[in-house]
Amino acid sequence: MVDVASKNETHRVARASGRITMLPDTLQRIAEGTAKKGDVLGIARIAAIQAAKRTSDLIPLCHPLALTKVAVEFKLLPKSRAVECAATVETVGRTGVEMEALTAVAAGLLTIYDMCKAVDRAMTIESIGLLEKSGGRSGLWRRTAEAARL
Repeated sequence: MVDVASKNETHRVARASGRITMLPDTLQRIAEGTAKKGDVLGIARIAAIQAAKRTSDLIPLCHPLALTKVAVEFKLLPKSRAVECAATVETVGRTGVEMEALTAVAAGLLTIYDMCKAVDRAMTIESIGLLEKSGGRSGLWRRTAEAARL
């Protein structure tokens, strides 16, 4: 792991997002709450929060962090036949929370896949990426429109 002992503690925030595409019927089941396994988005939200808290157990060389906030939002995108997941993670510490935000999004989307795979195995998880981060020596970073197209 990188030695962060000499870094100052600062308020650090990271936001990440991604999405999962699916058949229209699958999206309808999620929207109506009629999936056989239950409340897809509610369970996916808990999975995302738990994943953010356990990131250092999943990603080698990632520092364990005391998170002060994890917020996860889902947005249904009927025209795209998709669900978008966005996670915001915060801490006061010596290293950033980008990996925690990205891990939260990945786990949330994987949970949606798991809960709906019986009716739609062709779902596709895509476009997981960091939207912005703040705090620390490098300060504020935001994804540019050009980077979003890559």
